[in-house]
Amino acid sequence: MSVNETTPLLEVRDVVKQFPGVRALDGVSAHLLAGEVLAVVGENGAGKSTLMKILAGVYSLDAGQMLLEGSPVRFSNVADALKAGISLIHQELNLAENLDVAANLFLGREHTFGRLGWLQRRSMAAEAVTLLKRVGLPAELVHVTVDYLSPGQKQLVEIARVLSLKVRVLIMDEPTSSLTQTETDRLYEVIDDLRRSGVAIVYISHRLAEVKRVADRVVVLRDGRVAGELAKEKVTHDNLVRLMVGRELKQLYPRTRVTSGEVRFALKQEVGVSFSITAGEIVGMAGLVGAGRTELAEAVFGIRPFVGEIRLDGQPLSITKPREAIDQGILLVPEDRRLHGLILEESVGFNLSLPNLEDLKTRGLVSRSRERTLASGAVNRLRVKTPNLRQTVGLLSGGNQQKVVFGKWLAREPRVLILDEPTRGVDVGAREEIYAMIDQLASTGVAIWIISSDLEEILGMSDRIVVLHEGKKAGELTRDQFSEEAVMRLATGAGVGQGH
Repeated sequence: MSVNETTPLLEVRDVVKQFPGVRALDGVSAHLLAGEVLAVVGENGAGKSTLMKILAGVYSLDAGQMLLEGSPVRFSNVADALKAGISLIHQELNLAENLDVAANLFLGREHTFGRLGWLQRRSMAAEAVTLLKRVGLPAELVHVTVDYLSPGQKQLVEIARVLSLKVRVLIMDEPTSSLTQTETDRLYEVIDDLRRSGVAIVYISHRLAEVKRVADRVVVLRDGRVAGELAKEKVTHDNLVRLMVGRELKQLYPRTRVTSGEVRFALKQEVGVSFSITAGEIVGMAGLVGAGRTELAEAVFGIRPFVGEIRLDGQPLSITKPREAIDQGILLVPEDRRLHGLILEESVGFNLSLPNLEDLKTRGLVSRSRERTLASGAVNRLRVKTPNLRQTVGLLSGGNQQKVVFGKWLAREPRVLILDEPTRGVDVGAREEIYAMIDQLASTGVAIWIISSDLEEILGMSDRIVVLHEGKKAGELTRDQFSEEAVMRLATGAGVGQGH
């Protein structure tokens, strides 16, 4: 790796950014060298995303200085940053889902000819194939509408789009959050290729193993300030956590094994999957992207049609819409909290009280005092970091948004809680709190079904693991059978039909 160690390609000095009630950045200084991968880590709300958006021209800084190759720069918008060769891949993807992949790759930069600007679809498709191959996607996706792609494929399309811009600085915000292990390995290859070509990369991730794999250097943010910096050889789990949270973490997976009770929830599809969860038990569900885990959970919750039998405490249920599932105490924390779990434009208090309005009524009207009491209780119980209950929930960090999604259901005293990717995009400190809450809920007799692509999470929190492969149950593992190899063998179909 050839790195110019005299003049940073990009540098920020004493950057300050203020929002109403929040000082998001408070004198942050950092630099980035050409051909270097700099990981920026920290708890949710530490200021990572704010700093990245300043670098990419989304936000302007309130004080401080930004330098590009030693010369001061100030971006008024994203277009200014792109002209300077700086591009940001957001955690929430910015794709036009009604257009095909080729159209997305060249959106705003279409190949045209003639005075009327006719589209050169053939040349765009040819270049799109090259870009897709670079990120490991098949050429036949070129003309597929983005809405039909899996979350992992959409993430790789976004990365391919940015590669077409010939960037000098590429900012990646949680780029593997929706990727399978195979797709993640391909992303690592793309990063290594970009690094060799001199592109500087800023890499944000809550997955500390990823940080150790890709980063040449790590900057840790805490409460809007730089808490420390680690060279590659100093990057260890303990060092990162200590700088991130300012304290020693307790055991990350606090699962307290309890004697499970009677079968609380049982599911039997006519074709596909059958399993049960006892009261107080945590059952993890693993499988590769496309295995049908989310689709099964949505069917149980009444979002999709379900063909088969569902029993709750031994009684058969017919669930055709979410309202019926909610009334029975079967609650879902969805995979995409921003799209399906929250109304981002509304306040924290509004989101927390929304599913509970019937219980907050007095004489037919919602009692504002009872609403505030419920919301305040959830905020305090879950330690949601928010200036007040009126704060727009879309302005909270990812971890605090996830806590709000949990909080809105807790007042309903769930009997079965389905958690689809419960800690995706959540920092290690907030993870600890979420895991402790899940364990506590199980101890009160709630049956918990966790769907996760994070094998460490599944192995750490589950009492049993059900593994899906291509929409069917590939096998089931008890704790004495737990290992990553055992899960992946079933997930890839290698163990199907072997009596697991």
